Amino acid sequence: MRAIVGLGNPEPAHVATRHNLGFWVVERLLQVRRWKGRRYSWGQVESRPGSLLLRPTTYMNRSGDAVVQLVAQYSLRTEDLLIVLDDMDIPVGALRLRPHGGAGTHNGLNSVLQRLGTQGVPRLRVGIGSPPPGMDPAEYVLSPPGHDEVPLLEKATDSAAELALAFVDGGLTAALDRYSRARLTL
Repeated sequence: MRAIVGLGNPEPAHVATRHNLGFWVVERLLQVRRWKGRRYSWGQVESRPGSLLLRPTTYMNRSGDAVVQLVAQYSLRTEDLLIVLDDMDIPVGALRLRPHGGAGTHNGLNSVLQRLGTQGVPRLRVGIGSPPPGMDPAEYVLSPPGHDEVPLLEKATDSAAELALAFVDGGLTAALDRYSRARLTL
């Protein structure tokens, strides 16, 4: 069993923000395959044989609380998780897939890694670019992307969903292979 965890904030006011790109990817996955949903106090879980999707309802900075519950509820190993999140340290629309590492400046990923007690959790970062000079980073991530960014982020969301499907179907090696091939064609 493998799981895709899209990080985001559950309130409707956050749906179209940069910080909810993890949820955007989960939404794409819901469109391409049939899933059965189940609501828990800590998140919305969608399932199909061999794979799960999670949208935490614990808010971004407490995402780890939901991930720990998912791992316990479904007897998952950390290497069977793929955390999908926004990243303001990489260019708008760029993707970065890694098998492990630190959280960088992302509080949601930091919460996940702290609660799981390991940095050995695969993650797929979707670039949102840096805030303009003088803009508070929190304000930036919680705002909708500009009109010129939307096409780049929609394309990145589609590509991230393809990588997530490769992960649930074939594991991290399959996703990394697909990621490497996609980067070579750029």
